[in-house]
Amino acid sequence: MQHISDIMTPDVTTIAPGASIQEAARIMNERNVGSIPVCEGDRLVGLVTDRDITVRATSVGKAPGSTRVEEVMSASMHYCFADQEVNEVMDIMRDAQIRRMPVMDRSTGKLIGIVALGDLATKHSAEVDRTLSEISTPSEPDRS
Repeated sequence: MQHISDIMTPDVTTIAPGASIQEAARIMNERNVGSIPVCEGDRLVGLVTDRDITVRATSVGKAPGSTRVEEVMSASMHYCFADQEVNEVMDIMRDAQIRRMPVMDRSTGKLIGIVALGDLATKHSAEVDRTLSEISTPSEPDRS
């Protein structure tokens, strides 16, 4: 069985919760990524995505230079461990409808990577089509 450590992206840039969303967007642009793990020191405290910035800040007129990452990040998130099997993590991603997960070292509790649908698609072929299909199912609007 293949483990997440075999396919994850290990070189992960993080951002502090007090950094501006403008800085987060700049990092996303430079690294060509759609999310950044948010850490206080070695502790993972959230995940900020390009969608978080757009929906929770830009859409309501918050200023990019003065709005902090902690104001728009998702503090409640799924994560996995490097020693978990790929199929198990794909099940979690499918059930939770998420496209990326921080990867933690089980013994230290530290962030050591991130795994995204792209990693699964290019480095692991079993069940990727089903996972992508189920994660990409359109959701219903939250509006009443």
